[in-house]
Amino acid sequence: MKKNNKLDISTSRPILRVHELPPSERPRERLTSHGASRLSTVELMSIVVGAGSRRYSTLAVAHGILASHGGSLRRIVAEPVSVLTKVPGIGRARASVIHAALELGRRMMHETRQEGMLVQRPFDVYRLYGPLLEDLPVEEFHVAVLDAQQRFQRDILVSRGILNSSLVHAREVFREAILERAASVVLIHNHPSGDPNPSRDDQHITHELVLAGDLLGILVRDHVVVGRGRYVSFVESGIMPAGDRRGFS
Repeated sequence: MKKNNKLDISTSRPILRVHELPPSERPRERLTSHGASRLSTVELMSIVVGAGSRRYSTLAVAHGILASHGGSLRRIVAEPVSVLTKVPGIGRARASVIHAALELGRRMMHETRQEGMLVQRPFDVYRLYGPLLEDLPVEEFHVAVLDAQQRFQRDILVSRGILNSSLVHAREVFREAILERAASVVLIHNHPSGDPNPSRDDQHITHELVLAGDLLGILVRDHVVVGRGRYVSFVESGIMPAGDRRGFS
């Protein structure tokens, strides 16, 4: 039920506010004593929310956020900030804080998975970038920098938005790769539609970047397009421009 464009999270039970809980049951105190991993998702969300309102407790607001998204943190990240403001007690400032917190968690997960990882096949690229890209509402174009042993060295975000040749330039793709003394790179981008099949623009951009990489002496090993729960590799699909050592050895 909606009321004034806000979701109705009211209940017939009296509101129990955090300060009315025993100290040992308050989310912040529990986090300090036992660590964040021991808290429920609702408790963690209530800490991020920070405070409730005159009508709703912090825990009620946190519950409302999760209930309105089917309990899925991924669904929260995938929707615009404005969607969260439909939850009572959440304005644009708090909605922005929640999105920022979830984005930090997503980036940390990507960092911990990638450090020194050996990239030997397209699926390794998907393991690195799937969690980072598959739920994004817009396209992002990334470059994975590899060393001579095909170990992951660094991620470079080239562009965010609609992918076309006017937004992805060879200079942005290879500038930092040159500074990192990259032996080779892998191109990666996502399709928010969930369908990872490459478009004509994808193929055109790939062809241009492969040629630029060959001129600079930096091998473009593959281009991996990330969809929802799946991916397409240009090398595996046979649409990668031919070249020595293309793909993974």
